[in-house]
Amino acid sequence: MRFLLIFLLCFNTVFAQKAVLKKEINKILSSKPAQPFNGVVVIKKGNKTLYKKVLGFSENGKLQFDDRFVIGSISKQFTGALLLQEIDAGRLNPQIPIRNYLPDLPQKWADTVTVHHLITHLHGIRKLDEPTIFPVGTQYEYSQIGFELIGNILEKTSGKTFANLSAEWFRKCGLESTSHPSIDSSKVNAYTLDKNGVLELETASLRHYVPAGAFISNAEDLLKWNKMLYSGELFSKESMKLLTTKHPVAVRNHPFFGITEYGYGITVDTKDGILQYGQTGFTPGFASMSFYYPDKDVSLVILSNVVWNDDDLSEAFYYHMKIWKTLRDNLK
Repeated sequence: MRFLLIFLLCFNTVFAQKAVLKKEINKILSSKPAQPFNGVVVIKKGNKTLYKKVLGFSENGKLQFDDRFVIGSISKQFTGALLLQEIDAGRLNPQIPIRNYLPDLPQKWADTVTVHHLITHLHGIRKLDEPTIFPVGTQYEYSQIGFELIGNILEKTSGKTFANLSAEWFRKCGLESTSHPSIDSSKVNAYTLDKNGVLELETASLRHYVPAGAFISNAEDLLKWNKMLYSGELFSKESMKLLTTKHPVAVRNHPFFGITEYGYGITVDTKDGILQYGQTGFTPGFASMSFYYPDKDVSLVILSNVVWNDDDLSEAFYYHMKIWKTLRDNLK
């Protein structure tokens, strides 16, 4: 009888949570501001889907839930995972100068910058042929080139191309719809509103360094990845600590979230007593969000392929942020 009561209580709680989220998020998506949402929204608790919606279009008509998107900086989680794999294999030490892995780098900073500095954005490298813009390890500056260097280092330590290394990892993790674009670049078309108010096909979606922002995935794989990455089953305890620790100095004043602290390829947020892991991602035509709440076993994934204003990220992420805030209020 006690077990039955507990089961019914849990069932009713999840049912009520699902009903509230459905009502509130549907209201957001139907609020009809200047431009409509175009993409996929899904929230999952354990194995139960709390919310799922697909709206809008791509080149072949209506979007589908299993469509693939360029995920922008969410890619950094995968690069971070490949890094942790090399650390656990004993082939890479994140605390020694990167000169040990890339001896041909021309600048003296290769003798002081470490992989730890690269993945936590503490290196100060803006161009490979120029000095760092601040003393290594003393400041934070969000960086794409640091992750490209990590990709180069992983090629050295693994003896494989970054594309093949990542492909092997995705197969190992059962992520069948996730890929490096040089191996499989199939994806939905993306669109950006031009200065004349016309939606133009976006052709620069893959312009970023792949390790930093150009992997391709879909909502189902990202849901699976969130559970897998933070399960503790992929890496050693020491590597899991590197992944999920707020590292000193790796702190950013984020345009959406304010003060934001970083682990290895992810943000680590504890505001309002809610533990949140994950990242947003932006690349021309695509705006993405993937967060996991381990204490609640809840995932939020939002993928969109229409950017109405690429000069104003608050507009590009208008729906993402409304839904994110609604979910966090619900989790409280």
